[in-house]
Amino acid sequence: MEADIEIVDVVVIGGGINGVGIAADAVGRGLRVLLCEQNDLASATSSNSSKLIHGGLRYLEHYEFRLVKESLAEREVLLKKAPHLITPLTFRLPHQAHLRPAWMIRLGLFLYDNLASRVTLNASKKIKFTEDSPLKSDITRGFEYSDAWVDDSRLVVLNALAAKELGAQICTQTRCVSAERDNGIWKLTLQHQGDKSLRQVHAKTIVNASGPWVSSLFSNVLKQPSPQKIRLVKGSHIVVPKIHQQPHAYILQNEDQRIVFVIPFEDDFSLIGTTDVDFSGDPKDVHIDQQEINYLVNITNHYFKTTISEHDIVHTFSGVRPLMDDESESAQSVTRDYTFIVDAPKDKAALLSVFGGKITTYRKLAEAAVNRLKLFHPHMTKPWTASQVLPGGDFTDLVTLNRIYQQQYPWLTSKHISRLLRTYGTRTQYILNDAASIDALGIDFGHGLSQAEVDYVMANEWACCSADILWRRTKLGLHFSAEQQQHLTDYVISKLIPSVIKNLEPQASTV
Repeated sequence: MEADIEIVDVVVIGGGINGVGIAADAVGRGLRVLLCEQNDLASATSSNSSKLIHGGLRYLEHYEFRLVKESLAEREVLLKKAPHLITPLTFRLPHQAHLRPAWMIRLGLFLYDNLASRVTLNASKKIKFTEDSPLKSDITRGFEYSDAWVDDSRLVVLNALAAKELGAQICTQTRCVSAERDNGIWKLTLQHQGDKSLRQVHAKTIVNASGPWVSSLFSNVLKQPSPQKIRLVKGSHIVVPKIHQQPHAYILQNEDQRIVFVIPFEDDFSLIGTTDVDFSGDPKDVHIDQQEINYLVNITNHYFKTTISEHDIVHTFSGVRPLMDDESESAQSVTRDYTFIVDAPKDKAALLSVFGGKITTYRKLAEAAVNRLKLFHPHMTKPWTASQVLPGGDFTDLVTLNRIYQQQYPWLTSKHISRLLRTYGTRTQYILNDAASIDALGIDFGHGLSQAEVDYVMANEWACCSADILWRRTKLGLHFSAEQQQHLTDYVISKLIPSVIKNLEPQASTV
């Protein structure tokens, strides 16, 4: 029995952005790492963000200068780490004098430009809106500044892929059902969510990076009280056909002092969000409510010439942010900063728990978390992730890369190539290989999704159902009909059945 027990240095619980970031950092420093995620990678908060890499302009109003400075510095790092997933995005802020005076906005933007070194992005400036502006005609002045856009779920997947390629075990659909200390070792039991099989793992350290479940893991698995309260805050978004043709995003001020983003999304849509609503209940059951829909529709219609209604909504998503409970009066003012709590009684195995955080600072959070593990793993090497690109990011110019692929695969449409490169970067080559025609890519599931791409994400990126593929490996779910989704589901099941049967077959005796 003991011979069947896996022994690792670190078990990371949670396959969101913080968990995969920590796994990648730790394995790159020479630690043996296993990550378990009870569902799919990025299946909760990390695929339901506003999809921005940003300093957090509004955090300045809450005097979160350290967080903003760190976020702005990380923005430059991440633009280089994943140039296919993370791209510059210009924001326009219409001025509403009765909400925030111009001097306050100028001061905030000055700090935003200068709190950290700015290399890639343009400085902020005042602008005038002309007649061709999508905004209502009474809005004539505003400001412009730069941040960045990110495909959030793919950022998670690529960090997991980076960890795997360095030797980490990435176990999706796998829940940690128990963990107990035996002196200097954690004894964990993991259960696969599909076949309910159990596996035993021993680890020197556990990292609790389970996001909205960070506190419940203490009571349900670790059997001890959580050392830190968290405040669950729901953020919801709506997606509508694009309401203007410009490449800019807009940041809208509201009467309640909150802001809402209107962001170009997947070529044909506008992404509008987010809300800030206190949430209680199971994070897996989160969804947008009518009040949030009305809120987002109303503020959009207050600013734009093209108005929208609830009937225009083609997709919604909601995420629960696990924020530190700092006893703020409103959900919008709760800090987005993070903290670690290390539980390491003398001669006992260590537990590090992650509370809070935001996607922009995930890499810095991961580096700091692994630094805290140095005491328990003195042989590990120095931090390394700041200069290491993520899989597929080993190029300097997306425009040039696009041109190369169009020359190499002239039978693919430019839209198809652009989507593949924005999704996979140079790993697109693993999908297209030496194909000489569209037919060589196999079944066409619709909207440019080929059998070759589906096979790739199933074999290399842990995708195991149509939702994984349509919403977290791509965003093609925005276009797929129910019939097309069923066709894809049938194919995925047909691919999975042989491996399921193989796993159920009795193993040959070694006695």
